[in-house]
Amino acid sequence: MSEMAVHKLSLEPALSALRAAGESTRLRILALLSGRELNVKDLTQILGQSQPRLSRHLKLLSEAGLIERFREGSWVFFRLAEGTPEALLAEAIVAGLDRDDPVLQLDAARATAVQKSRAEAAQNYFKAHAKEWDRIRSLHVAEDQVEQAMIDALGRGPFDLLVDLGTGTGRILELFAGKADRALGFDVSHEMLSYARMKLEGAGLAHAQVRHGDLFHLPLADGEADAVVLHQVLHFLEEPALAIAEASRVLEPGGRLLIVDFAPHELEFLREEQAHRRLGLASEQIGRWCADAGLDLKSHHDLAPAGSGDESKLTVSLWLAEKASVGAAGEKPNSAAKDGAASSVEEAAA
Repeated sequence: MSEMAVHKLSLEPALSALRAAGESTRLRILALLSGRELNVKDLTQILGQSQPRLSRHLKLLSEAGLIERFREGSWVFFRLAEGTPEALLAEAIVAGLDRDDPVLQLDAARATAVQKSRAEAAQNYFKAHAKEWDRIRSLHVAEDQVEQAMIDALGRGPFDLLVDLGTGTGRILELFAGKADRALGFDVSHEMLSYARMKLEGAGLAHAQVRHGDLFHLPLADGEADAVVLHQVLHFLEEPALAIAEASRVLEPGGRLLIVDFAPHELEFLREEQAHRRLGLASEQIGRWCADAGLDLKSHHDLAPAGSGDESKLTVSLWLAEKASVGAAGEKPNSAAKDGAASSVEEAAA
């Protein structure tokens, strides 16, 4: 926020933004998007206006830089803009509105009802799969032990941008929200994204957001993040090395990658019933994949369950890697990461 404060709007962009906001429906939209993400269908239900009319309002607000849009499959979501002088102006406009105004109160009540309906659908999906996840959790140490080990491994922060790949329920974003100025989770499941969004909004974590995205092709610039987490994701993937390479690409030099997954095991039912592609991951393989991606493996820690000799139990492993600095020739070490990662996949399959 301090970095944004030194940038000011010149007269014409300021007038453009104020003109865009200077209409009753558009002011109501700004108020609704404060602290929440809504799509066009949500807004039509809340405001009782046609989609073409609302789309026009949203286009004007977006062009003026007061709101931003992002696509999630066939849906487009909107939220207040962030990180720009126009975003500061949008926040100031919303802050100056009287939330006791009857129109705004009715809008807020309708928004709560819409979000409740969306949350119920997401919770139904979560409940339908809860037994499967509970069974897996019963095979390893308690989640609070795993989470504390993750916090200890990744460090205090604060992180400018923490990225969680395969975010699922958004729990990792919740866990690290207090250590990040911004937290962003990606997943390909619309149901899980709905559930995660409901949880994050309910917790008041406006700076923690989820997006639909392929973890092999992230919509992030090179070096944009300073922390990335891959929690219980790699064992589902055909090519985990490529996911590590992509995580390395978006990390800045010195940025950290935390991988949490299972150590090698023999529980075949996880492959047959839970779609686990790999029965755990060996530390040596993780080390090779990290090296190929320009990452230095800094630490490896195992959390074995009580009675660790029991082959029906799972050991949770944590690996912390750090993005290598730019080489002497000025070339980033992960420039050939994907080629190296692909060769490592072939090694693992051999």
